[in-house]
Amino acid sequence: MNTKQTFGDYLRTLREEHNLPIRKVASKLDIDPSTLSKIERGERSANKDMFPALSELFNIDERVLGLILFSDMVAYQILEEENTQEILKVAEEKIHYLKNKNLKQGSLDLK
Repeated sequence: MNTKQTFGDYLRTLREEHNLPIRKVASKLDIDPSTLSKIERGERSANKDMFPALSELFNIDERVLGLILFSDMVAYQILEEENTQEILKVAEEKIHYLKNKNLKQGSLDLK
């Protein structure tokens, strides 16, 4: 797995390594071949709903697919900013805070 590849590039690589035409993969995903072509070219975004079919088709862990897709989303969102490292650091801290906050809010004190 090349984590520097975009999700579309990764998907195209998998499809080509398995010698599958775009129409067969699109059929497994229940999407139009032109939509899959756009995903592979980065003109359209994939979504999490595709993970189970892709995981089964290419024998790949859904977590790997998520890692590549969601890192694309973050990267494209902050690509033009000057302080990307700082943004990522603060975002990581914020995610940790929000997860802890949600855990605390979800717990019940039955004393």
